Amino acid sequence: MGKYLFCAFLALGTSSSLQATAFTPFALTRCPRTISAFNSFSNSNVSSSLRMSSAGSSTATSRRKKRSVQDRSTQEAISLIRDITQAALDAGPRAAPSRTLQAYLAISRTLQDFSPIQLDGGRPEQFSAPVALRKLFERLGATYIKLGQFIASSPSLFPKEYVLEFQKCLDSTEPLEWNIVKNIIERETGSIPKNFSFIDKKPLASASIAQVHAAKLITGEDVVIKVQKPQIEDLLKADLNFIYVASRVVEFLQPDFERTSLSAVACDVRSSMLEELDFEKEASNIEEFREFLRVQGFTDAVTAPRVYRELTTRKVLTMERLRGVSMVDAESTRRITNDPESLIITALNTWTASVMTMPFFHADVHSGNLLVLDDGRVGFIDFGMVGRVGEKTFKAVSELSSSMAMNDYEGMAKALLNMGATDADVDIKKFGRDIEQVMADMARVQPNVSAVGLSDGSVQGVMTFNEDEVTNMLLKIVSVTEDNGLKLPREFGLLVKQSLYFDRYLKILAPGLDIASDSRMIALEAA
Repeated sequence: MGKYLFCAFLALGTSSSLQATAFTPFALTRCPRTISAFNSFSNSNVSSSLRMSSAGSSTATSRRKKRSVQDRSTQEAISLIRDITQAALDAGPRAAPSRTLQAYLAISRTLQDFSPIQLDGGRPEQFSAPVALRKLFERLGATYIKLGQFIASSPSLFPKEYVLEFQKCLDSTEPLEWNIVKNIIERETGSIPKNFSFIDKKPLASASIAQVHAAKLITGEDVVIKVQKPQIEDLLKADLNFIYVASRVVEFLQPDFERTSLSAVACDVRSSMLEELDFEKEASNIEEFREFLRVQGFTDAVTAPRVYRELTTRKVLTMERLRGVSMVDAESTRRITNDPESLIITALNTWTASVMTMPFFHADVHSGNLLVLDDGRVGFIDFGMVGRVGEKTFKAVSELSSSMAMNDYEGMAKALLNMGATDADVDIKKFGRDIEQVMADMARVQPNVSAVGLSDGSVQGVMTFNEDEVTNMLLKIVSVTEDNGLKLPREFGLLVKQSLYFDRYLKILAPGLDIASDSRMIALEAA
């Protein structure tokens, strides 16, 4: 099952008929799809550096002369100074003093964790660079917690040990006092009694950027209110601009570092994080997804929260409260529906169609964001993190899915080669064999089965999966591509990670399903 799911959702890309019938508002946006900074880097290198070779043959690899800072032009120096000046202006003066103090405390506490002299007389932790960095990021607060999550979701960019460690990066903070939250809501949306009959003062969740409260409108609808924490925008801008400037300076002093696209990645991080601060943007993502569901005729089976625009601003997002259970809670799901198999197929088909027809895709379909609602529908929530597929990656992924359908592993290798960047020869036959092994490993991964005692004395079996398995599987894919001399764009990693989530859900809710032959899969209809 796993090897087909890896790209089954992408088979839609091979269908000219579906592309032609896709509804106009989203179809028109296919042309100007946003291409990430890292993908732009890949595009610029691929045409000049990609070379394919079969076993026993090779092509001479040209070597570039190593550059130094002395090779920098006056124009490049002026460009750097302009970027530094603009970053300083964007950050503003207000965040610097508090961030300096917080950084001092965070570094001090992290060093103390590993110091041989412990204040309480205990034993120090054994030093590990990934652990130390993760602890430091958590203590530095919002920006670095989000940066840690970016690292965890980007195995195509960062080393394996850091990706695994930053899976533990906790985005959970002490909630703000109610009076602070109340003032933000009223400043942004008006008097609370005028709009809400009730707001729970205790948040449902509190993270680094925002916290969420359950509420009821005066018209009776149950909603949740996502409230951005005060001054968080100033802090993020200061931190992110510092990270970007640091990467620009490093690249300027060491020109060969430009090949790693360090500043492009930093710019990508900055753009994606600052976009998350604009709750009106998230509201637009939700509304566009709901419109996609309506046009596709999916609304009877799938939904996303209704946004209350009159009570939504850049800092406050008010939306319908969806009640349901996690997609991995098989027992509760079976109490809601007697056909969990159709339900997970509906979820996968919906996400697949959105990838192919919308300008963005939901890039975080973990078990907390994909719900089985009480009325039996599938609920997609939390559209703060979305991905965008560049045209080059989109085309290569379509080639990949076609090769996958035919078990053509060398074809898959060629498709991945067309997608990534390389400055070395690639042995297609070897690469194909490596991919075949990864696909076999994916097929062997099974959900965990455990016995749980119930209050009436009976025992029931529960199937779950460890999210680390998803990350490890993705890291295997990345490792195989890197071992064969390729670097893939982050957007591809995001796509594959979501497909691996769906693979786990399928194994829990529909363990006997063969999606390669099931007629309900829209990917098959399009192939």
